[in-house]
Amino acid sequence: MTEIFLFDYWRSSASYRVRIALNLKGVRYTSVPTSLLEEEHKSPEYVARNPQGFVPMLSIDGHDLTQSLAIIDYLDAHYPDPAMVSSNPTDRAKTLAQALIIAADIHPIDNLRVLKYLKDQMGQSQEAIDNWYRHWIIEGFTALETLAPEDGLFGGDLPNLVDVCLVPQMANARRFATPLESFPRLERIDATLTQLPAFMAAHPDVVNPDA
Repeated sequence: MTEIFLFDYWRSSASYRVRIALNLKGVRYTSVPTSLLEEEHKSPEYVARNPQGFVPMLSIDGHDLTQSLAIIDYLDAHYPDPAMVSSNPTDRAKTLAQALIIAADIHPIDNLRVLKYLKDQMGQSQEAIDNWYRHWIIEGFTALETLAPEDGLFGGDLPNLVDVCLVPQMANARRFATPLESFPRLERIDATLTQLPAFMAAHPDVVNPDA
């Protein structure tokens, strides 16, 4: 079997998702730290393999895979235990819809390149940028809270794709001092997940202890 390489940035929530999924599935990989601050993701060599110039990128089975949910979908197909989404079409659709609240509605407009654009190109203050960040988290979490189970994880007894997306977004919310008291179910699920070894090993502070 060829070696698997994950090009990631320690604080990237999309990279964090993939690290969690790899850990849950017991897939061994070699991390290739790719600094967003130093724009290593924009190097000609990297962009030649990943035209968007984003992280993560997973080099596996002779392929360079990009976009965190697409990577996790590939992993699910080739390493099905534990499954991140159900084979039942209805359950699968519900899981994807919940995960995409984070991955499609919150994260893309709160990521680093958007925040830099707000500051550098639009002249927004740090206070305005922080308010922007928190606004979209609160909007998305308000919907996700109503969909969260009263007991257990989004995946029931085992984490699923929603759980994998939730933990990095909760970490981001806390980093930007987002009030979370209105989301007790999400806080309960996050507290449970962050005690699991696969999630602990993927945490940014573990990946980059010198930060």
